[in-house]
Amino acid sequence: MPLPTSDPALDDTRLGAARAALAQGRRQPARALLARTGDDWDRRAHRVAVLALDPYAAAWAHEWLLDEPGCADAAVLLALARVTRALRGKEDPAVARAACRGAAALAPADPTPWLGLLLLERDAGPQTVRIFEEVRSRHRDHHHAHHLMVARLAERRADGGPDPLHEVYEFAAWAAEQAPADSPLAILPVVAHAERYRVLAAHGFAPADPAACGHWRDGRARDVMKAAFDWWLEWEHDGREHDGHPRHLIDLNFLAHAKVCEGSGAEAAALFHRIGRHATPEPWSYPHRDPYAAFHAARAAAVRDV
Repeated sequence: MPLPTSDPALDDTRLGAARAALAQGRRQPARALLARTGDDWDRRAHRVAVLALDPYAAAWAHEWLLDEPGCADAAVLLALARVTRALRGKEDPAVARAACRGAAALAPADPTPWLGLLLLERDAGPQTVRIFEEVRSRHRDHHHAHHLMVARLAERRADGGPDPLHEVYEFAAWAAEQAPADSPLAILPVVAHAERYRVLAAHGFAPADPAACGHWRDGRARDVMKAAFDWWLEWEHDGREHDGHPRHLIDLNFLAHAKVCEGSGAEAAALFHRIGRHATPEPWSYPHRDPYAAFHAARAAAVRDV
């Protein structure tokens, strides 16, 4: 089987091509890509966030905005590029926040600048909740924003140990229930389980090997995993996965990881088949593991056992 890849573009080939061109100093493919993306908000967020990873994205977007004052695409790319730099310790977060608010003013309907602000928040305090609501008011089922909220909520009461009634589970269940029947937010309760494991393991309440952790095997966890896998089977059977939600491979990685930890090798193998080489750092890196080595080992074991 092909070795796992770390390409953040996932299976978005147009995005991958635009990102490669940008790294070579060719800017037009990225401009054209964002123009074509329009108001497909999940896809726009994914594409802008990935383009923003380029080390020169901020400089290029700044030049673009100088050439085209008021260009919303240039402003949002500049904002997310500055957020990326701030998260890497190379930019003042206040500058990144100002860029996000400037981009939001240019495109009031676009949730992407608000996603940039959400990325800068490190806890689940009132400010984070307010920003999340700004995103959700523009796109109710915003995939990336919901994942970020789950990750932040999972860290509440980190030193309290296991808690089957932790609020992250309630939030994830609520979001999944509120979403349309075919929404990938159906996987969010599985994401919540993985994020909570990350926190528990980091604080010594769970073993470093997730597959050896009872966290994945109690009745509540099994119900969550079964519901998510059944949803995926229906989605796959109907062909809706091929509509190409830009982050569906992230969901499948979380679900495959859960099935490995649960000990459901055949179901994990089916998911690995769909994932192909598109491993994602989360959740295979939990806690403090090489994500691609962990993915490769888990995939090999699941396929071997079928």
